[in-house]
Amino acid sequence: MTDLNQAIRDIVGDKGFIAEPEQLIVYECDALTLEKKIPTAVVLPANRAEVIAIMQLCHAHQVPVIPRGAGTSLSGAVLAVEGGIVLCLSRMQQILMMDLPNQRALVEAGCVNAWVTRAAQEGGYYYAPDPSSQYACTLGGNVATNSGGPHTLKHGVTTNHVLGLELVLPDGEPLWLGVHPDEGEDHSGIDLRGAVIGSEGMFGVVTQVLVKLMPEPECYETLLVVFESVEQASRAVGAIIRDGIIPGALEMMDALITRAVEEAYQFGFPLDAGAILIVELDGDSLQTKLDSDQVQALCTKQGAREIRRAASAQERAELWKSRKRAFGAIGRISPNYLTQDGVVPRSKLPEIMHYITEVSSRYKLRICNVFHAGDGNIHPLVLFDERDADQTARAVQAGEAILERCLELGGSISGEHGIGVEKRSLMERQFSEHDLQAMKDLRSVFDPHGRCNPHKVFPTAKRCADFFIRKQAPA
Repeated sequence: MTDLNQAIRDIVGDKGFIAEPEQLIVYECDALTLEKKIPTAVVLPANRAEVIAIMQLCHAHQVPVIPRGAGTSLSGAVLAVEGGIVLCLSRMQQILMMDLPNQRALVEAGCVNAWVTRAAQEGGYYYAPDPSSQYACTLGGNVATNSGGPHTLKHGVTTNHVLGLELVLPDGEPLWLGVHPDEGEDHSGIDLRGAVIGSEGMFGVVTQVLVKLMPEPECYETLLVVFESVEQASRAVGAIIRDGIIPGALEMMDALITRAVEEAYQFGFPLDAGAILIVELDGDSLQTKLDSDQVQALCTKQGAREIRRAASAQERAELWKSRKRAFGAIGRISPNYLTQDGVVPRSKLPEIMHYITEVSSRYKLRICNVFHAGDGNIHPLVLFDERDADQTARAVQAGEAILERCLELGGSISGEHGIGVEKRSLMERQFSEHDLQAMKDLRSVFDPHGRCNPHKVFPTAKRCADFFIRKQAPA
């Protein structure tokens, strides 16, 4: 590795190469802190040319490469399982082109999600996918896991807003997939852009992304709806969708997370609420106000005890700020939490919420819920203390029990967080052997040697940490 290290230093400079053990600790995991592995080295390229040169070197030396952005992913997707080079794109932050007449922007992979909207707002546009970590997460990482967010119920997730992207293959060859920045919106042929989005960095390294911008809606109606129970709120979600109304966002928070958020940020959430819904409608003023009235009537029919309407843009912004900081508020009530990312049909929300309560009791751990109710994408947070090995094991078991129930209800083990190393063992539950082989065959087209982000997504007999050894589940 000595010759390779020096060759990489020659490309990126001393500031772009990290090999000191105390500095590598920063890159030992992502937001899934239960799994940690120190990479062999971390490389921070400053531009696409450096990425290409580094990939060519690593290919020649047969060294694994693990692409990484801000490290906000929640499934161990950037873990260096058996060492290798972590290629961190956080220095590649530029917005290369803001093309408002054609409603698009060209950005580097390390550009932070929220920066795109901030740059487009002067012209009256925004970038729709808005993960809760949007003030830290990067576009390259969003592409890797096909990220969503609260406001993608109506407008779609990352794949619906990426027109094209540059992918540097494991051997260093750059490819542009989808619409090129110099072209119009139409693209003919196989949609390889769509194949790469959600591939968790296993096909190559994304360096640039051409994203679609949307005009700011004429009007927003943002409602905070208070219920006595999660079941009531879940029924209200179903009623809204069945009535043909598709809100821009439809979020739910249960009692435990509501109290944590209120104690942390003092927005004014009712501390005695069993559940709250945040419903946001957008569009032209007349239709949005009509939809708002109908939503309020539907929620009242389902037992809403109180409905508050954001009276100003500032109040709306504060409400969403509180919701998007929900995960951070957990630190006030638990040393650690494990976030799951299952999906169920909307009609099954009451059933999965009831089951999560059972799991909490069975494993003797508190579980709070904050999630994208409109599309059935649940985010139960299992609270535990990782200093206690038994608690840690029970937290993992509880999380997997919830995901297995999602499958039984006709859902999925992931909506937007990806599989990474965390959910590999469950892939065989969701997909057949032939399905998994088809995925592997597609991956081999891009990365025939399997050296780009290895040990992710696909089931293996090997687990990365002792806590994943299954113990007998509590009775």
